[in-house]
Amino acid sequence: MTVLRADGLKIPDLLKAILPLFELDEYCDNPLIMMSAVEGDTLDPKVEESYLESARQSNIEIEPVLRIDRFAFYERTKSAFAVVVTGELAKYGNLILKKGVTPVD
Repeated sequence: MTVLRADGLKIPDLLKAILPLFELDEYCDNPLIMMSAVEGDTLDPKVEESYLESARQSNIEIEPVLRIDRFAFYERTKSAFAVVVTGELAKYGNLILKKGVTPVD
């Protein structure tokens, strides 16, 4: 696994920058995956909304975010191609992008 550093960047800004160049998987229902809140905890809906708003600038028809259990999220990250360390401070702000095929013109 590759670890990339994007210190100081927030995820919405990073999504705006990379998604025009990074094709999301159009054949799965949810190419954006986030962690569900742990029992007794709450999510801030503004976090997901800001991610989707940024993603929709280049992926207009993107589906809602898929939420998965904390441990399932950790397991998914083990097989990730890369992990990007950002300056995002939002609680439950971690995000998995499922890459699709980038067309060659």
